[in-house]
Formats: sequence, C-alpha cells, structure tokens
Amino acid sequence: MRISKPAALAFALALVWIPAVGASAGDKIAAEIKPITETHLMIPMRDGKRLSAYLYMPPGKGPWPVVFEQRYADLRGAATRKWAARLAKEGFVVALVNFRGAGLSEGTWVGYRALGWGKLQDGYDACEWLATQKFSTGKVGTFGSSQGGFAQNFLAVTRPPHLVCQYMEDTGLSLFHEGYRLGGTTRPERFKAMRKVCRVPEDNDRLLEEWFRHPHYDDYWRNEDCTLHFGKMNVPCFTLGSWFDFMNQGSVLSFQGRQHRGGPNSRGKQQLVIGPWLHGRGNRTNKIGEMAFPENAVWPQHDYMVRWFKYWLLGEKNGIDTEPSVRYYVMGAVGEKDAPGNVWRTAKDWPPPHVMTPLYLHDGGRLSPNAPTGPGASTSYRSDPHNPMKIFGGGFPGARDARAFEKQAEVRTFTTPPIETSVQWTGRVKAELWFSSTAPDTDVIVRVSDVYPDGKSILLIDYPWRLRYRETFEREVLMRKAQVYKVAFDVGWLSQVFNKGHRIRVTIASTGAPFYEPNPQTGKALTIAFPRDARAAINTIHHKRGYASRLLAPVVGGVD
Repeated sequence: MRISKPAALAFALALVWIPAVGASAGDKIAAEIKPITETHLMIPMRDGKRLSAYLYMPPGKGPWPVVFEQRYADLRGAATRKWAARLAKEGFVVALVNFRGAGLSEGTWVGYRALGWGKLQDGYDACEWLATQKFSTGKVGTFGSSQGGFAQNFLAVTRPPHLVCQYMEDTGLSLFHEGYRLGGTTRPERFKAMRKVCRVPEDNDRLLEEWFRHPHYDDYWRNEDCTLHFGKMNVPCFTLGSWFDFMNQGSVLSFQGRQHRGGPNSRGKQQLVIGPWLHGRGNRTNKIGEMAFPENAVWPQHDYMVRWFKYWLLGEKNGIDTEPSVRYYVMGAVGEKDAPGNVWRTAKDWPPPHVMTPLYLHDGGRLSPNAPTGPGASTSYRSDPHNPMKIFGGGFPGARDARAFEKQAEVRTFTTPPIETSVQWTGRVKAELWFSSTAPDTDVIVRVSDVYPDGKSILLIDYPWRLRYRETFEREVLMRKAQVYKVAFDVGWLSQVFNKGHRIRVTIASTGAPFYEPNPQTGKALTIAFPRDARAAINTIHHKRGYASRLLAPVVGGVD
C-alpha cells in the first residue's frame, strides 16, 4: 500500500474491537440476525485516524470474501442491520463503514474529499485493510447507493489491488455537477442539514463555506470529479439506475465511461439496469409514487447482488457474466388495457438507436412538431425568489400528478393535442430555449409529463439550470436586460411510450421551492445566507421565427 512507515505502524497497531452499539441481551436485532455475529471496530487510516465500521460475520471459521459499503448516514437502523446480515448469510463478511468525521469515525468531516485520490484515500485504506485480515480471502467487493455510489466511483479511481468488483445504485461522479450543485444551482439549505451526520457539526459549516469560495468549476471541484479518471476504473461493475431520479445521469455516465474508457479489466465487464423507480436502495418495487406498474417492474435486488458477488468473488459459474450489457424498462401508461410499453428491453450499449426529434413551443401553451413562423411570439412570467412557486419534499416528485405545480401563477405549460399514434422516447431528452430576463441571472426549470385522458399530468423528468452558467461551468456570464440568449441543457434520460390519446407536456418555471432553492437573481456572488437584496424579474421564453424554443426528444422507430 502507498503509505508511510509511521502510517503503516498505525495500520498494524491501531485496530480496536468494540462491542457493537446496542449489542446486548436486550438487543432484538442482534438476536434476530443470529447466527450472523455483529461487531464494531475502528479501521486505521494512513494518517492515524480511525473509521467506525460494523462487521457482519457468517458462522464458521472462514476465510470469506469481504463486501463493504462507505456512507455518511447512520449505520444502526434496524433495516440496515438486517439487510447486512442477510447478505452475510450468503457467505460474505459484510462491512459498513462511516465516512471520516461522520458518526463515530474520527477525523475532520470533509464530505467525499477524503475518499478520493489525494493525500487522504480512506476508501483505498479501508479496502486494503479489510482484504488483509485473517477473516478475508483477499477478494473485496463494494456496494451502496447514492452516497455509497459516489464513494465507489471515488474508490475505483484509486485502484486498490484487492478490489475485484462493485455493485452500484443511483450513483454519481462529480460533486459539482450532480451533488453539491445541480445544473449550476446551489443548495445551501439542503447541505446545512448535513450537520446532523457529523461528529463535530461545525466541520460542516466550514466545508459549506469552502464550497462557496469556489463558485465555478475549477481545480477544487476537479479533485472531486471521477469523470476525469475513467481510464483508472479497472473493475467490473453492475450499475442500477432509476428513471425517476436526477442522479440517473450519473448512473448512465458511470456505465458509459467505464465501458468505453475504463481500464482493461473494466471495459466489456459492465452491466447497466434502468427501471421505473425512485432514488434509493429500497425502491425496486412496481409501486412508485402514484403509479402501479405491472409486477414485472420489480427488480430482485438482493438476488442479483448476490449472483454478481458470487461470480466475481467466489468463482461461481452462475451465468451472470453472459447476461446483456444493458437492460432497461420501457415505461407505458398504467391502468389502460393493452397499452404499449411496460416491458423490459436489452441493448449492447446505451443509448439504443433513436432519432432526436423536435417539439416546438408555441403561443397559447401549444407544443407541436412544427416550427413557429410568426415574427414576435413569446411567453413571459414573473420569477420572484421572495415568493417562489412551490415544489415540496426532499426528493424528485416523479411518478406523481404534477398539476398542483402546473396551476401555480408563474408556471407555464406547453402541451400537444391528444396524440393519434403511440410514440416511444428512449434516450436523453434535451431542451433548447431562447430566453431573456430583466435580471442578470435567473434559473429555468424544465419538466416533461405524460398527460392522461383524464387530465392527470404524470411527471417523468425535470432539471434546473442556472443561467449565469449557460455557456460553461468554468466561468459565469451574466445576462443583459432584454437580450435574447440560447439556453441548451440535458433534461434527463427517459424510456417512455406515450399512449395514443395521451398528450405530452413541457412545463417551464424559474422557481420551485423548497425543492429547488431560489436564485437571488442579482448577479452577485452566491452566498450561503439568502441575501436581503434578492430581486424579482420578468422572464421570457421566445418562440418565434429565428428564436424557436424546443424540446429534443429521442424517438425510437417502433413502439413496444
């Protein structure tokens, strides 16, 4: 391992075994998971700090392969403990490890930064320590979703010698693009709440201040961007993505980058599955939001993870290596007899062949494949950060009726007539808007919905964009009053059949709080505390000859 002699000594001497928190005669979970044993320990890092970990050991003498997860969230929930024990029963040592400075882990909380390829490499150190213990065969796999997915990508870049394979869900790659920022928007209120996971809450305050000292995508953020290092990601990985999740962009890109630019042990050994789910490990069901998909939408998460690990870590010839590189669920209408879609399809790569097809915005809230020809058409609305439109909740509200948002005063919708022939979109949806504002900076939120004959508008994808970053994330370019600018960005990945008789809707707004924290619209440096001088603006979408705002849809020739 690439560590100094003092750090190596710490590795050898600093292990401390501690009775698991709550592991007593009265611990119902400990009793339920027998014969799996649960132990708390502190894993030493190269700088002498120790990370808190819980080990779940199968009965017997071993040794066994090790599979581990890194996350900042609490590791002591009943569901988490039972889930780890269930995996351990399959013949693995399961380790749950908290990030530096989170939970009982020592050191200063720095988010994901200590997991990467810098001076501290906590993921590498944890992997190699687990691999070299007496209970280990020396083969290590990793798992985890969201924060645990980010952590796995960081780990893969550092190339620990004993890391054999990974199993990721709803993952990310770049903290500027998909984490602390989103489409250039800042989320200080969301990340102030991270204090609760920190051993020293003030560490989170300091980290938040550090982020705001780096408003643009610079070297600071490049040090937390795994997309710059796909060539070092040299292990097979099974990736699960979810249609109703903004982080699906990270899941898809992780597969694409590893499959085409990864190391020699990585290329051709990646698998991607995308289904009709929300963000998070516990959502691989057919009942999502307000939608009840057919039973075939359920994903046997545990079974596939076990098969993946048994193939790569135990050498079990179970055939998982011969399965398709890509499996994706083509969503369709629910509750409608013989509606097309709601089927699984396979592909050799992602995305499958499609044709980018425009839908143009028109006066009167119309959406049409025909470009506008009039000389002066536009749609305006007010954007007021002191009185924002409302999108409630802490997660993307997909698979739900979006009419409550669409009916708000400063939200605009553009909708097709009922479609005569079912159409399938499979690929990445893009927005190209011609936009002007009375403010030097504002946000735009673009949403796509499937509108049923009864009027319900089921939200499929949405994404925000901060217009000071419309040219590049590396610098800001403010707007001039009344000048029209082209704003182009990716709205998200999708595989959906819009059934005949349905309508397709594009919704546009500039605020949607508290889910999207409002832009102060002053053009000044963005701050943690919301500024008193935040200003309202009139924003205008242009849809006229020469300024034809449109959505670009990935249309597939046939309908499943």
